[in-house]
Amino acid sequence: MASDIRTAELKKPIDVAEYLFRRLHQVGVRGVHGVPGDYNLVALDYIPKVGLNWIGNTNELNAGYAADGYARVKGISAVVTTFGVGELSLVNAIAGAYSEFVPIVHIVGTPSTISQRDGMLLHHTLGNGNFNVFADMSREITCALAKLNDPHEAATLIDHAIRECWIKSRPVYIALPTDMVRKKIEGQRLETPIDLSFPENETEKEDYVVDVVLKLLHAAKNPTILVDACAIRHRVLDEVHELIEKSGLPTFVAPMGKGAVDETLSTYGGVYAGDGSHRGVRERVESSDLVLSIGAIKSDFNTAGFTYRVSQLSTIDFHSEYIRVRYSEYPGVRMQGVLKKVVAKMEKLNVQPGPEASNEIAEEDQHISKRQVITHAWLWPRVGQWLMPNDIVITETGTANFGIWETRFPKGVIALSQVLWGSIGYSVGACQGAALAAKETGGDRRTILFVGDGSFELTAQEVSTMIRQDLNPIIFVICNEGYTIERLIHGMDASYNDIQQWKYKDLIAVFGADPKKSKTFQVRTTQEAEDLFNDKEFSSAPFLQFVEIYMPKEDVPKALKLTAAASAALNAKE
Repeated sequence: MASDIRTAELKKPIDVAEYLFRRLHQVGVRGVHGVPGDYNLVALDYIPKVGLNWIGNTNELNAGYAADGYARVKGISAVVTTFGVGELSLVNAIAGAYSEFVPIVHIVGTPSTISQRDGMLLHHTLGNGNFNVFADMSREITCALAKLNDPHEAATLIDHAIRECWIKSRPVYIALPTDMVRKKIEGQRLETPIDLSFPENETEKEDYVVDVVLKLLHAAKNPTILVDACAIRHRVLDEVHELIEKSGLPTFVAPMGKGAVDETLSTYGGVYAGDGSHRGVRERVESSDLVLSIGAIKSDFNTAGFTYRVSQLSTIDFHSEYIRVRYSEYPGVRMQGVLKKVVAKMEKLNVQPGPEASNEIAEEDQHISKRQVITHAWLWPRVGQWLMPNDIVITETGTANFGIWETRFPKGVIALSQVLWGSIGYSVGACQGAALAAKETGGDRRTILFVGDGSFELTAQEVSTMIRQDLNPIIFVICNEGYTIERLIHGMDASYNDIQQWKYKDLIAVFGADPKKSKTFQVRTTQEAEDLFNDKEFSSAPFLQFVEIYMPKEDVPKALKLTAAASAALNAKE
């Protein structure tokens, strides 16, 4: 076993677990998600000591989804599980966070270093003496892995992992053995914050890339800006908005980039996703002779089935680790520095106006009977009219993810979705994490969830955590009889896409909510939905509200139809 550091040699002795949690507090974490287990119990005792709050989720998968939602709002999060059974239940959520560049610090309470050294036959193991197998599984879905087996190295490993998590915007894994929790290490390091600044580009290389970008930009006849998810994840939104406002160029977002741009700007044109776009958006982007593509993730669902039709010859890609100008790539050049200099040196550009996004309901949908069923074509523009500045909007993989493209957000809205990883049920846990983050940051910011009934059934227990933590989201469960997105791909009437119909709103009482601190609704017609959206008490209530909103089984947003058809064709390709 590694020898302890002599306390007499330490200027400010501190326990390993306390050091770890204080570092998390320093980078902005206040709520720690997770599930207790015997290998992490002693470490959990330190959470309240350092000013953190233990959230306590209904299961590890939900805890991971919640940590994901929390990080997307606050910038970083933490989740604690136990060795083996706990951490493996979390793996799906961590893989999603890795896929979508979400920074989560995953802390795993592990058996003691003595037990591991001796290969003891312990519970939560595979019974083969291999204590590395679960960490090895996580190695491929984390950007740093730290095993705190030696107190001499613990502080350095913790600081490195947290920095990597922040800089690379991806999960990290920290293994904390039971016999290391109370080991003493140097606490004086806490007086120096972890350096979270991004590495600067090599000046000569950066200046060359800036000149190349400006040459093409100044020569372009009708350039446009297209913003995607990695602009959010890699923290360049300030630079992006400076570029948009100074250039005056028509600006669009990809589906994963919803919320990245202030959609109240006059130059905002809407969502571009190939054939899933409005006609005016598609024509304007695809006719541009230069697209400044910032943080793109060109996945199938983010491009409406790879129908993205912008030539690389007319594209400049800005990314966290490289810039690509047409087919020339410049590795090791980060977009932050390049964007700042482009804005500073940019001269007057050729600006051709683009389409203007709106929340107007299409004329054919404005005249439907007030007693008519609610359709996606009617719902999503109406949601856009109802949203308020600074709302947090979470949409589930499925109809909601595609429907939200049809809304124009007020200023300051944050949009959460999981378009790339696409794990159904994600949004319910993410809603809990986002609502907690909103509560911690103060103000009257609303957290709003749109989730299908099928997805909701996977992770419904997390509503219990919302109630326990006194959170006040507005939850819309779209009741359309099952897995609609999968019906569109294959098996419209197949039994495997059906679900048991629950009395969804009754779960609020089942989970123990105080009737004075919660309210439930059921809407089946456009008039009932309209009345609800116009209800000022509903729109501003300081407690949890739950809405069953009924929609036809086969009604879907246009973009989903196109994407599902493309996905089905790709699946069938031989």
